[in-house]
Amino acid sequence: MLSNRWALLGGVLASALLTGTVWWLGQFLSVELGPDRGAPWYYWQLSEPTFRTRASAWLGYAAHQVVSWALIYYAQTRVRRYIDGPVNVVALAANAAFVALHVVQTQVFYDGLAQDVSIFSSQGSVVLLLVVVLLMENRRRGLVLGRPAPLGAEVVAFARRYHGYLFSWAAVYTFWYHPMEATSGHLVGFFYTFLLMVQGSLFLTRAHTNRWWTLTLELLVAVHGTLVAVTNSGPDGLWPMFLFGFLGVFVLTQMHGLGLSRSVRGLFAAAYAEAVLVVYAGRGLGRVDEVMRIPLIEYLLVAVVALLIWAGLRIVRVLRTAGRANAPSR
Repeated sequence: MLSNRWALLGGVLASALLTGTVWWLGQFLSVELGPDRGAPWYYWQLSEPTFRTRASAWLGYAAHQVVSWALIYYAQTRVRRYIDGPVNVVALAANAAFVALHVVQTQVFYDGLAQDVSIFSSQGSVVLLLVVVLLMENRRRGLVLGRPAPLGAEVVAFARRYHGYLFSWAAVYTFWYHPMEATSGHLVGFFYTFLLMVQGSLFLTRAHTNRWWTLTLELLVAVHGTLVAVTNSGPDGLWPMFLFGFLGVFVLTQMHGLGLSRSVRGLFAAAYAEAVLVVYAGRGLGRVDEVMRIPLIEYLLVAVVALLIWAGLRIVRVLRTAGRANAPSR
């Protein structure tokens, strides 16, 4: 049986250890990469890929994904209640085994899924994960300043029941998208992905729903996004858009689900506003609209995802009704 506290602590320490291993093994990589073609281009891919390099990534990803989904299905159909059990240990061990496989695959073949799919698919998978979290938590913490959006209970219930499959895809797909390189952006990204895998392995445990732990996972995207932006475009680039954009979601939404007093939340909001003004006083207040781009995109996507789920449920209901109506009577 897993202790919730020790499971989380062990997961964080293991993720840090794995990240250190990725850094160390990255020193031994020596591959010929193609030319950098700008922002939409993912640089870390072989200039001359082969069938074997491609297959190594796709087969590894497919096996990892199938195992992850199978474990979630088993937990939902066989366990079906919040209890720390052997299936969580199996899930943690399985993810660790596939991390080791990807380490070896990178050293031997290098390429990840990036050779065949767009960088925006990897980034979009994580954004979609964050958006669905906002949707699922709407009733508990609201969407804007503690006020819930008018999302149907059926839509939220569907997202809560099946979110594990989506989140597993987001983490596993992003993990296999990248070769296990040792740049700062890769290392922070892998550490974040390892933590998501820990979270995904602790399904149906109290650790999985710990609000401070889940908030940490939501906020780490601000660290990763900001660091990657600084690395790619330097201190004069768009890093404030990512930092203050994701922290803006914290101020508008996430901090309202922590049980904090109104005065504490006011202090967070004031500190955020002051930091924005200080940074943009030097960059130009005319650019301060950058900080609202990410929150607006996320809230718009919440509406889009909710509408798609609602439409899908309606279509299924109509088809089932039609099927019963057309069934032969006995």
